[in-house]
Amino acid sequence: MTDLPPNAHNPDTTGNDNAQELLRKLRQKQGNWVEWGTAIATLQKSGHNPQEIFEATGFEPIQQNQVMVGAQVYNSIEKFGASAAARSHYSTRGSDVLYELRLLTHEERAAAAELTFIHKVDLDGAREVAKAIKDYSWLRNLPEGFSAHVGDAVAYQAWKLARQNSDLAERSRLIAKGLRFAHSDSARKQLEQLLVDFTVVPKRPAPLLPFYRFDSEDELPRILPVVGKFPLTPQDLQAVPFITASEPFQIVKFAGEQAWVPLPGWQVLLNAEDPVVVLANSDRLPNQPKNRQEEVLIVVDRAQRQWDASSYFVVEQAGELDIQWLETEPDISILGKVIVIVRPKRIFDEEVTKEPWLIDE
Repeated sequence: MTDLPPNAHNPDTTGNDNAQELLRKLRQKQGNWVEWGTAIATLQKSGHNPQEIFEATGFEPIQQNQVMVGAQVYNSIEKFGASAAARSHYSTRGSDVLYELRLLTHEERAAAAELTFIHKVDLDGAREVAKAIKDYSWLRNLPEGFSAHVGDAVAYQAWKLARQNSDLAERSRLIAKGLRFAHSDSARKQLEQLLVDFTVVPKRPAPLLPFYRFDSEDELPRILPVVGKFPLTPQDLQAVPFITASEPFQIVKFAGEQAWVPLPGWQVLLNAEDPVVVLANSDRLPNQPKNRQEEVLIVVDRAQRQWDASSYFVVEQAGELDIQWLETEPDISILGKVIVIVRPKRIFDEEVTKEPWLIDE
């Protein structure tokens, strides 16, 4: 056995000691909120979940998220040009304000933080500022009279809303807000023009969301795992994991390279406990003509292994899977019951269907 060199530390022990030290500092509220957010991020990355941190420090999960994200924004404003005064201000307060700037770019965060500091913007105001800046960044061209400055972005949002408003009191409030934030003289002129021009520009209504609702179970497909195509072995059938679908949309989760197929929500499928799919040519099925074949999809419920004389079952034959009707109870293991066989959609002339005008004739 090799001895550890002097003063060497076990990495796991060191990591645990660091975590305990961070938890202690959080519990005692040492440092500022930016340091708290950085410490919480470090703890979460090392495997501590928010509930554990809450129980050890008193920081509720929602507060953890606020100071953690706010600290990330603070780091942005440090690196991308916020003034020393703004940085000093936000190092001791305003995690909620910086949190609202999280969806902006690094440069926009710094400029927005400077703006909110200068105008002493609160939480709700910061949310409006962030939305105005983000919406402004999506415009293809700068609006007439407004510059690229974030102050003009907020002013433009107020100008646009004022033009859409017929209520004089609300219109005046929006104009005043725009003038408060406007950076360029040309932006101020655009807002001042609204004091004498009372034309109301109708707001374009947002389109309706394309909602649909499933009206019947048949419309809600069931997603089934595909084992493969014959020839297959019993091990192939057993290797497919048991699938649990999440309500209400029958979402399934999986890992690795697997194949899946959606089928209509037929009652027989909804009632199946452990259905899987195998593919085969129809001539592999019992009592089917051998001179005419097509690929079929066979659904097997692995949970149904009790024999009955009115069903077909999957059994093992010479190390491979086979489908058989068993007239009497067999002395072999049943691996699953065939519950559905799906034929492909029949298309009489594929070339015709590619040319809609031919169908019209």
